[in-house]
Amino acid sequence: MDEELESSLVPKPSSSLELSKPGTSRILSGMVAETLELARETATDEPEKWFQTGEAYYYGLGVPQDYAEAAKWYRKAAELGLAASQCNLGLMYDNGRGVPQDDTEAAKWYRKASEQGHAAAQFKIGLIYVKGRGVTQDDAEAVKWYRKAADQGHADAQFSLGWMYRIGRGGTQDDAEAAKWYRKAAEQGYADAQFSLGWMYDNGQGVTQDDAEAAKWFRKAAEQGYAKAQFNLGLMYDNGQGVTQDDAEAAKWYRKAADQGDAAAQYSLGWMYDNGQGMTQDDAEAAKWYRKAAEQGDSMAQFNLGLMYDNGRGVPQDNTEAAKWYRKAAEQGYANAQFNLG
Repeated sequence: MDEELESSLVPKPSSSLELSKPGTSRILSGMVAETLELARETATDEPEKWFQTGEAYYYGLGVPQDYAEAAKWYRKAAELGLAASQCNLGLMYDNGRGVPQDDTEAAKWYRKASEQGHAAAQFKIGLIYVKGRGVTQDDAEAVKWYRKAADQGHADAQFSLGWMYRIGRGGTQDDAEAAKWYRKAAEQGYADAQFSLGWMYDNGQGVTQDDAEAAKWFRKAAEQGYAKAQFNLGLMYDNGQGVTQDDAEAAKWYRKAADQGDAAAQYSLGWMYDNGQGMTQDDAEAAKWYRKAAEQGDSMAQFNLGLMYDNGRGVPQDNTEAAKWYRKAAEQGYANAQFNLG
């Protein structure tokens, strides 16, 4: 598989990271109304009680959900140095929940929590340095904070640190280090990392090339619904690469990715219908899937859809439609389409 697949990855640490959840002594998730009072009673000090109150208002546990109230209680605990509250207050400013959105304030509170060793805050301050939001953009600082969180086992940070090594931001490009950190996150079930580690094995970058290992990690991500991994696993079944060749399995995984809008998978599923591989041959289904990929700009799908119109297969014969789709493919440099247009 070519690098185009992997290069479409963005540094996708979870920008939608939820508020850091409380530890075993602070669990509120799923509690009923009386839990709020219980949490207050069992908390050991005032900041802890204020933090618990903020959690209750944030999640609407025992009280009406109210982000402004949550921010108020997080602030009280944060100002007395409770790291979890500092991180959560930073996130409130980051997302503009309960307070006006303010990158500088977000960075300030993330930093306070980070300096106390709070892993989620360390990841978030790293992300802020990557994006240059509320701070001067600085890849080296991002790597520094990602590493601190990654060393504590924070999966988002492990993946992000791997990504920085993979593309050489904030330090020397190093595929072996990228694979190392991808693996740590992948072993925690992080789908982006599982896909990326599979890609590294597929291409022999940072690890010894190994089709079976590539298929293994693609499968793990695919089973979590990761579309590009589903497509890649389908391709491995299609080609008998790292797995026993199996058209039906290839079609199954192509369909899963295609249903999520992956253009390459839509084209491949169309081709399977066109040629009756892994399913009953069906021109109408072939045309349907070619069209979905063609509308996303896939030149091969555009050419094949043009061919279907040219020959009246799966669609009514229509020279104008055929020429339209040939032209779209030709404009992308697809030689067969250019030939068919004359």
